Amino acid sequence: MNTTFDAVRAEALFASILQVSQEPSPLQVRNAVTTSLRRFGVDGCAARVAGEFGEYPEMAAARTAWALGQIRAAYQKLASREFAYAG
Repeated sequence: MNTTFDAVRAEALFASILQVSQEPSPLQVRNAVTTSLRRFGVDGCAARVAGEFGEYPEMAAARTAWALGQIRAAYQKLASREFAYAG
C-alpha cells in the first residue's frame, strides 16, 4: 500500500546521492531520506523529481520505482520492529 509518507520518502530518496549500484542498506536509505528532507524540504525533493522527469523521463521512472521499493523495504522492517515492542 502506498501512503503519503511512502511518496514523500521516495521523492527524498530520489533526490539523494544514493545510487542503485550502491545497494544501500535500510539504515543508509533512512539516513539518505532524512538528509534530503533536511537539505531540500518536501517541496524541494518533489521539484528535483519533477525536473528529472522533464529531462530524463525513462531514467527518472526507473529511479522512482527503485526508490519506492527501497522505501517500502527500509520502513517496513522498521515498523515491524516497532510493532513487536508495542505488544
